Amino acid sequence: MLKPNLFILYVDDTAASVAFYKDLLGIEPAAVFPTYAAFALGNGTMLGLWSTSTVAPPPSERGTRGEVAFMVKDAAEVQSLYADWRARGIAMAQELTTMVFGPTFAALDPDGHRLRVCLAD
Repeated sequence: MLKPNLFILYVDDTAASVAFYKDLLGIEPAAVFPTYAAFALGNGTMLGLWSTSTVAPPPSERGTRGEVAFMVKDAAEVQSLYADWRARGIAMAQELTTMVFGPTFAALDPDGHRLRVCLAD
């Protein structure tokens, strides 16, 4: 079975996005170029940050909506991350709430990409 292992977000300022994700993830990027950087997330999975102005072919507005989700073990970890991210001044798209799948919130990176935290099960 073919498994996706690289998720790319288009960003306006690669350096600013690298700084944001370096702080958020607590790791150094595995690769850094002027218009692209990548973070190794484990198990062969990578998060790429690519300058929107250099993506080829250029991205369209259609079909670019989505979220990067961080699935955690329990409600206490959801609440802890929410408090930590709020304290860091990270913008929220959705405040801490309970949905059908449990406690969750959605934050925003510098380019407005949604970062959701929710339960793994």
